[in-house]
Amino acid sequence: MNALAATNRNFRYAARILGLDSKLERSLLIPFREIKVECSIPKDDGSLATFVGFRIQHDNARGPMKGGIRYHPEVDPDEVNALAQLMTWKTAVAAIPYGGAKGGIGCNPRELSMSELERLTRVFTQKIHDLIGIHRDVPAPDMGTNSQTMAWILDEYSKFHGYSPAVVTGKPIDLGGSLGREAATGLGVFFATEALLAEHGKSISNMKFAIQGFGNVGSWAAKFFHEHGGKVVAVSDITGAIKNPNGIDIPALLKYKKSNKSLNDFQGGNAMDLNDLLVHECDVLVPCALGGVLNKENAADVKAKFIIEAANHPTDPEADEILSKKGVVILPDIYANSGGVTVSYFEWVQNIQGFMWEEEKVNHELKRYMMSAFKDIKAMCQTHNCNLRMGAFTLGVNRVAQATLLRGWE
Repeated sequence: MNALAATNRNFRYAARILGLDSKLERSLLIPFREIKVECSIPKDDGSLATFVGFRIQHDNARGPMKGGIRYHPEVDPDEVNALAQLMTWKTAVAAIPYGGAKGGIGCNPRELSMSELERLTRVFTQKIHDLIGIHRDVPAPDMGTNSQTMAWILDEYSKFHGYSPAVVTGKPIDLGGSLGREAATGLGVFFATEALLAEHGKSISNMKFAIQGFGNVGSWAAKFFHEHGGKVVAVSDITGAIKNPNGIDIPALLKYKKSNKSLNDFQGGNAMDLNDLLVHECDVLVPCALGGVLNKENAADVKAKFIIEAANHPTDPEADEILSKKGVVILPDIYANSGGVTVSYFEWVQNIQGFMWEEEKVNHELKRYMMSAFKDIKAMCQTHNCNLRMGAFTLGVNRVAQATLLRGWE
């Protein structure tokens, strides 16, 4: 089942639990706007290359639409549509005043030079600048993009609309980015895990963690787990995977990867097959990479007692059912990885106010939002006698539905 079908399935299940009117249900499901643009750029060798860019603006009932822009070869309308919809429910679960959007360009950023990436980003911005904006749609980094990408979008957008730092989040600090933004998603994952384990009478300390994806999110989450006494027994990224039953020295691994750009040959652990990480012996499995990695083929072999969905849609519905029957507790993506968009909201607020916060304040507010959202999800679970995924979906969908009705949908 692809990401869009799975997301629609979860939405419809939540809509039935809530008893939503069928017309309202259909209205909430259909995107507000779908944008598809052609982006042609001259390459460094003088040849012309053409790429297709997308921006799906799903819903704006609760505020400006919000969502990342990813550069990846597998970007397609269905994937972007699913991620835009997930952002709508995610911002509602986090109780921040945004709707959902997502964008992307079908390209391999590893095969493009820095100047080619800049040209591509500027052409894409030229094509969509009149459809994004501070109070309309606020992009952010995602897979294959970073703070430099956001700086280019900000600069290109400002050529048409005047200097507008709040038009994107995840910017460099020197251009109005927020302190704490780089670590935000990983720190949010840590806070979410802490809340879930406390609910089950456990703590981070001495729990064994396996982390799939040692990029921005996974590396920060690993750092926070390690600092609070957790044992990270396995990690992986596209370069390889390593394991150590006694716990990996995460600071040493971070230093090694920064120097070598790879996990291979790290002396603090043994190499393992990439596909084995998801079924490795651990207490907590944290998928931080692509969607759909937990499926009907491997779900039965998962040994973790808890799964923290730091990636977007890492668990297929078939895997969801298998894992639930095994008693595995899954903390859903629309809550678990919401730390990034929450601190993006803080960045947007700071830009509008023209007043920057200290990092301590950013992290304090992030923890407050994450803990509050967890309590709200648990309340929905109790009200509707459902699992955490449906608790999160019913919470998000209900908030968007109520905002839609209050604005005069009829």
